Amino acid sequence: MLERDQFAPLIPHAGAMCLLDTVLVWDAEHIHAQSHRHTAADHPLRRDGRLHAVHLAEFGAQATAIHGALKAREQGATRPRPGMLVSLRDVQLGCEFVPDTGTLSIQAQCLFADDSGAQYRFSVQHDGQTLASGRCAVIHPQETST
Repeated sequence: MLERDQFAPLIPHAGAMCLLDTVLVWDAEHIHAQSHRHTAADHPLRRDGRLHAVHLAEFGAQATAIHGALKAREQGATRPRPGMLVSLRDVQLGCEFVPDTGTLSIQAQCLFADDSGAQYRFSVQHDGQTLASGRCAVIHPQETST
């Protein structure tokens, strides 16, 4: 298990925008994380006191970013390559607004990854109900030397 302070430095999401709290388990293809940050009244994605379910795609995307960074670190990278979220596909929402209680369970599976980017499938659950699922694609911009 990894706590937030162990993975937060690996991703660009800082402060309140680092949405995950723990990584329960991960391997070469999967990651399972948890978050209770959706319950915060001052959550940066809340509007009018509510967190719309569409924002759960960001929770899934952050799980993929952490997974990619952990894999890179395991393979000897001194720092993870920057990535840009370029698409969300087949996003399904199981509710309109995220419940203000409990813990979110975020899972992602790497479908494909190489030096140019990665594709993942993700799901976000709350009390056994899938609130959001879909696929996301990330590209790694070519590094230029100056």
